[in-house]
Amino acid sequence: MPSRRVVTGRSQEPRRRFAEELRLLRGARGESLRQVGERLGWDPSTFGKMESGESLGSPEIVEALDQHYGTPGLLLTLWELALADPSQFREQYRRYMVLEAEAVSLWHYAVSAPPGLLQTSGYAREALAAGGLRDAELNQQVEARMGRRKLLEGKEAPQFRAILSEAVLRTQLHDRQEWREQLEHLADVSERPNITVHVLPFSAGPHGLMNSAMMFLRLPDARTVAYSENDVRGELVEENRSVEQLQRAYDAVRDLALSPVESRKFITRMLEEVPCEPSI
Repeated sequence: MPSRRVVTGRSQEPRRRFAEELRLLRGARGESLRQVGERLGWDPSTFGKMESGESLGSPEIVEALDQHYGTPGLLLTLWELALADPSQFREQYRRYMVLEAEAVSLWHYAVSAPPGLLQTSGYAREALAAGGLRDAELNQQVEARMGRRKLLEGKEAPQFRAILSEAVLRTQLHDRQEWREQLEHLADVSERPNITVHVLPFSAGPHGLMNSAMMFLRLPDARTVAYSENDVRGELVEENRSVEQLQRAYDAVRDLALSPVESRKFITRMLEEVPCEPSI
């Protein structure tokens, strides 16, 4: 019977716990990173980054490691916990992240960038890098943001409504191909049964949410909370009267936005303005 791991505070740090388990399992086998890479067919540096906590790797790699070490499902479970860990996000977002994972429905108004739940990895990487993130922290935040997208997948996925200011679709990435993939992703997800996308055109004029991105979460206890965010700070709003006031502003903006069908056509027209990369 294998020796039991000592229970420590690290169990509250899923990413660190995952990396530690990888190191312990490899150490118990007496293998080098190079040997693991040769046996599984991946670059040894990939496993080194996973063991240092710099990267979580992909589910395919983690499943291969589970099979290699004879730990069916253990590493994949730790990987999923690390991916969903709200502590990967900066402090101001952590409470919101916990509530977001519990929500039964979500509404979002985006001022200048696609909602994180609808971003591609290419968009997330360029946007986060523009905010000053680099190297390991950048990789970690991109992985965490991509992990959040799983919230909208599967049969039990919550309903999600996003209103995108036209500015979201006009503020392009420097990498034109990555920008095209982001627009294609928005068009694709708008056809999912649990996702509704509206575009708010510039012609709608001034409105009550011009300067703040807004998120609303409907929780299992029927409570609704809001999260307001601008370039300087984010604020979680839980007081009923304040939430209701913000919801009225959101509803007014939705009334100004294009219908889901017209919004998809709008995104498709935007795609036509972005040239395809020439095939090699």
